[in-house]
Amino acid sequence: MKSGIEPTVLTGERVLLEPLGHEHESELAEAVRDGELWRLWYTFVPAPDAVEAYIDGAHAEQAAGGLAFAVRDRASDTVIGSTRFCHVDAGNRRAEIGYTWYAQRFQRTALNTECKRLMLAHAFEQLDAIAIEFRTHWHNRASRAAIARLGAKQDGVLRNHQISDDGILRDTVVFSILAHEWPAVRQNLDFQLERRG
Repeated sequence: MKSGIEPTVLTGERVLLEPLGHEHESELAEAVRDGELWRLWYTFVPAPDAVEAYIDGAHAEQAAGGLAFAVRDRASDTVIGSTRFCHVDAGNRRAEIGYTWYAQRFQRTALNTECKRLMLAHAFEQLDAIAIEFRTHWHNRASRAAIARLGAKQDGVLRNHQISDDGILRDTVVFSILAHEWPAVRQNLDFQLERRG
C-alpha cells in the first residue's frame, strides 16, 4: 500500500465518490440538515455551520495519507454525504474506512453498499491492502449492523477508547475485512446490489 492514497474518483451505477473539496460545502451542509445528523450523540457529523472546518480537517488527514470523498447520488446529481480512507498504515498495508454519513433519506439504501463495494475494491485490488478496518461507537447499533452486513468480522471492543467532547468515555467496536476474505465479500456485495436493482 502506498504511503498516501492518491486522489481518485470511484464510479458506480448509483454513486460517484469524488475527492472532498470546498466546492462540496453547500451540498454537504444541506445533506446534514436532512435528519439533523449533527445531533446524534454517538457519532460525529458536522453541523451545517461546521462543514468548512470538517473539510479542512479531512484535508489535514489527507496529508497523513488518507483520502476523503464526497458521495454523490448519480440519479439526482446531488452530494448526499461523505466517507473516507483514514488511519492509513502504509507499512502494514492497512487502512480504515470511516467518517461515513449520509443524508437521512439515503440511509439504509443500496448507496452505502455500493460505496463500500467501490472503496473495498480500490483498497484490495488497486492498493494491495492486507486489511481494511471499520470502527464505530458501541451504542451505534445501526452502524454495527451495517458493517456486519458488509461481511466484516468483529475483531473486538476497545473499552474506554476515546474521550468525547463532553467528557464521556467511548467504547469503540472494531471490525475488519482481510485480503483473503475479499473475494467472498465482493461476491456477497454484488449479490446484495443485484437484488436491490
